[in-house]
Amino acid sequence: MKYLQEPEHRHGTPAQTGVLLINLGTPDDPTPASVRRYLKEFLSDPRVVEIPRPIWWLILNGIILNTRPKKSAEKYARIWTRDGSPLKIHTEKQAKLLKGWLGQKTGQNIPVEYAMRYGSPSIAHGLDKLKASGCDRILLLPMYPQYAASTTATANDAAFEHLQKIRNAPAVRTIRHYHDDPGYIRALAANIRDFWQQNDRPDVLVMSFHGLPRFTLDKGDPYFCECQKTGRLLAEALGMSEAQYHITFQSRFGRAEWLKPYTANTLEQLAKDGVKNVQVVCPGFTADCLETLEEIAMDCKETYLHAGGKNLEYIPALNEFPLWIDALGNIALANLSGWLNESQDQDSAKLSLEDSSRRALRMGAKK
Repeated sequence: MKYLQEPEHRHGTPAQTGVLLINLGTPDDPTPASVRRYLKEFLSDPRVVEIPRPIWWLILNGIILNTRPKKSAEKYARIWTRDGSPLKIHTEKQAKLLKGWLGQKTGQNIPVEYAMRYGSPSIAHGLDKLKASGCDRILLLPMYPQYAASTTATANDAAFEHLQKIRNAPAVRTIRHYHDDPGYIRALAANIRDFWQQNDRPDVLVMSFHGLPRFTLDKGDPYFCECQKTGRLLAEALGMSEAQYHITFQSRFGRAEWLKPYTANTLEQLAKDGVKNVQVVCPGFTADCLETLEEIAMDCKETYLHAGGKNLEYIPALNEFPLWIDALGNIALANLSGWLNESQDQDSAKLSLEDSSRRALRMGAKK
């Protein structure tokens, strides 16, 4: 193993804690070449596609990467902004807001970086930036409220793979999930109520989550159950009866059975049943992206209207919603317990470090 070059170690350096927000990823631009690079990295992950590698290699490189990039690039172009990818823009803003929130709450300068599991900035880059800031304790905070092996687990995989290259590796904590966190549920409900004040309540609210192959549930992945709990808690917070909302799953790929019910099929059936006003919210996405802005707000809307529906509105993701930043901050703080000291404890720690540094100098250590 060849380790990355380390800065010179200095005795008596105060401990520094940092936070790394991790989201799924995005191509650098909405072009077939950029999308192809992104899809190759994404779909090559064995956590994402659990098909025997030799077979999948032939399918991926022989078919998918030769046909899908152009179509996907056209979809990305529909939601791209002057500043770039919506997912990247929102995640970057969330990191800056979280840093400010933590600074106000703790009185400490806590570095916060963001990274993408696929694409840039990479998780390795984010870890290197935090380490360059002097962080010897890092909290990994995946932006996935519901745990899945293909999201949270693979983000952790990438982080620990990079840490294997670091000689003086930092202490690391991971956050598994926060699907039932009261602050997260409260932020979701408040965001929806704000939307209702401007657009009225729907006849039916569809809560659409990212889909996964059905076999993941059969093999023990808790994702489906955590989505159900999020949906139930959100409905309770909104005072909705079971007849007023549906929990569905989107983004099905291939011919295999995925988690049901499917979002597009549900919307089509609602239209056929005479439900004229539907709203869709995506509680599992903490930042708007291709799957919310294009798949739901455009494609699924077209499916619903074509089937006879009258009005479909998409409720934006939490993005920079103040209550969500507050919830995110509290989630981070709860998982930073013991790493952040009060001012009095910091003064004591500083004196201890200074004493340790003096002893080290007497023994011949460098300043």
